[in-house]
Amino acid sequence: MRALLLVILGLVVGAMGATFALSALRQGTPFHSGVMAVMQHRMGVLRANVRARQCDAKVSAGQLAALRVSASDIRDAFPDMDAPFFAAGDALGQAVDAARATAPVSCDVLATVLKPIGDACQACHRQYR
Repeated sequence: MRALLLVILGLVVGAMGATFALSALRQGTPFHSGVMAVMQHRMGVLRANVRARQCDAKVSAGQLAALRVSASDIRDAFPDMDAPFFAAGDALGQAVDAARATAPVSCDVLATVLKPIGDACQACHRQYR
């Protein structure tokens, strides 16, 4: 009786382990979620600075530079997507490059340059989210 109980317990534990392993394999790499989360954080910081009217040029430039680095990771994070998706990612990169070239020195300028970036994000999210 004891041996049968141990066999059943072993089967249950093995089934649970297999379920956990399959679930982890199905999730894949979280890199794509991380890239999107970092870009969302950077945009959130910039927007919060605009709302608080605390737009330091160096902080804004640093956030935009970090946002550009994250935007350049889109191709690596989503390798199986189609060409229009990558074109949308390139449009985001171009919008960030234009914002960096403008060098936002005030909250009004920062708000103006954030709009095309937000529009590029939303255009992609409407189609692919």
